[in-house]
Amino acid sequence: MKMFKSIIFFCLISYLLILLFMYIFQRTFMYHPNVKNTDSTPIQFDYKEVYVNSENDIKLKSWFVYKNPKKKTILFFHGNAGELGARVYKLNKFHDLDLNFLIISWRGFSGNNGKPTEQGLYEDAKNAVAWLKDKGIDKKDIILYGESLGTGIAIELASKNQYSGIILESPYTSMTDMGKRFYPFLPINILQKDKYSSLKKINMIKSPILVLHGKADTLVPFYMGKKIYDAANEPKYYYFPNSDNHMMAYNQNMLKILSNFVNEVSKQ
Repeated sequence: MKMFKSIIFFCLISYLLILLFMYIFQRTFMYHPNVKNTDSTPIQFDYKEVYVNSENDIKLKSWFVYKNPKKKTILFFHGNAGELGARVYKLNKFHDLDLNFLIISWRGFSGNNGKPTEQGLYEDAKNAVAWLKDKGIDKKDIILYGESLGTGIAIELASKNQYSGIILESPYTSMTDMGKRFYPFLPINILQKDKYSSLKKINMIKSPILVLHGKADTLVPFYMGKKIYDAANEPKYYYFPNSDNHMMAYNQNMLKILSNFVNEVSKQ
């Protein structure tokens, strides 16, 4: 009996230590700014490297392309890993569609100061909108594009203000739901700091929405993107290819969907 109690005590202490470790270091599991996944695709557009001022004197390294004032401007929020160059294959297609765009790197990413947090990334995104406004580009001419982690930031902004459109690539219902998926043995509801509660906010958005999600996504399960789409208000559109994984293929089908959506919101 004494040995049994000792085993129980040891297991309990071990579990509590795991909880403490996960609570303290959870953001190192969520954000991966040091991943070197720069795309080898040649850059096919001329851009200006600019710095968007955020709070606490943080400057966000960004790329800006503005070639046609009659076209919409995409404000691109990237995912939880890597540098700006990892999205070149997507940015090339924005260029092909004759779209303007600003892609920002989050605090702590691409050599920026600061450490990423949910509220911090919301501030970064809001300051990017303000930066565009200073350039004469209003919200009515901005299409927010969220990639993976960035979908939560796009949804947060769009739930507070109206934009020309919202594009969500591989969205999740919440980071709490994602945490439960990867760590079902932990009390995620209690431990989670950065929740990104997208499903709770999606019906607050009045702007047109396009949801992109591959049914073969092995990171963020497809059912999450489907839930986001189902809960969204009209007008809404979707593209759910059978074979696409988390980072979706930018093929002709994708380009057609993007072009159609941009043309649709441009009519408004």
